[in-house]
Amino acid sequence: MTILSKVVFITDADSESGKAILHNLSKEGANFILNSRSSGKSIQLELEQCHTAGSKTVVINVDLCSRPELAEAIEQAAQQLGTIDVMIHNNNLIKLTSIEFGEEDVFFDVLNENTKTAFVCTQVVGKQMIAQQSGRIIYVSSIHAEKPTGSSFAYSASKGAVKMLASEATLFLGRHGITVNSIEMGPVEGDNAALESTFSTLYESYQYKVPNAILGTHEDLAALILYIASDESRYLNGAAIRLDGGFLNHYMDFRMKKPADLEGGTP
Repeated sequence: MTILSKVVFITDADSESGKAILHNLSKEGANFILNSRSSGKSIQLELEQCHTAGSKTVVINVDLCSRPELAEAIEQAAQQLGTIDVMIHNNNLIKLTSIEFGEEDVFFDVLNENTKTAFVCTQVVGKQMIAQQSGRIIYVSSIHAEKPTGSSFAYSASKGAVKMLASEATLFLGRHGITVNSIEMGPVEGDNAALESTFSTLYESYQYKVPNAILGTHEDLAALILYIASDESRYLNGAAIRLDGGFLNHYMDFRMKKPADLEGGTP
C-alpha cells in the first residue's frame, strides 16, 4: 500500500500502540514526526529499525494541549521532513473514576489527555493539510466511545467526544481532500486490569467474550492504520471502524469459547 515517503505524525510514540504503528509503517517507507515524552529513550529500538528501513525521523517532546508549542514544533519538523501527510492520534489515558465519587481533577486529566489533545492536533495539523489540499487524520479511539466501561466514566466521555470530533472534522476538512476516520479499538492484553470494576462484569473472563477467544493486539491496529493511511483508502471518510473481534456483540456467558477445564467451559 502506498505510503512511501509520506510524513506520519504519531502523537504518542512511546505507547505500545505507537511502537507497533511505527514498526509497521516504517517497513512501508514512511517518515515520522514522533511525539515522545521520553524524548526518544523509550523507542530506541524502534528508531534503530526506522534507520535500518531508511525512514527519516524527527523526535519531539511537546505538550499537545498547547497550540503554540505544538505549532512551533511541527513547523520546525517540516523544515526537515516536509509537511504532515498522516496524523495518528493515539493518546489513551485511563484513570479509574466513578460518577458518584470521582474527583473533578481526574475527570479533566483524562479529557485533556484523550480529547483536548485530539482537538489541538487536528487544528494545528489540519492547517498544514488544508494548505496542501490532502491528508489523512486517524484517531485511535475505543469501543468505549459506544459502551460504558463500568469503571471510568471519564474515559468513556473522552472517547465519545473524540468520535463526535471526528464526525465534525470530516465535514469541514473533507472539502480540502482530507479524510478523517477513527478506530474503536477493542480489548487487548491487560485491559481487564486497566478497567477493573467493582460492579460491572464486562471485563471478567474478557478474553473469552471475543467469539473466537483470541484477543486483538496493537499489531492488528497497526495493520488497519496502514490501510487507512494509504492512497488506497481515498473513499473511506467519516468512518468509525470497530476493531474488537466481536467483543461488543457478546451476551451469552454460558456459550463462551472457554477451555473445558475452566468453570463454565465448553466441552
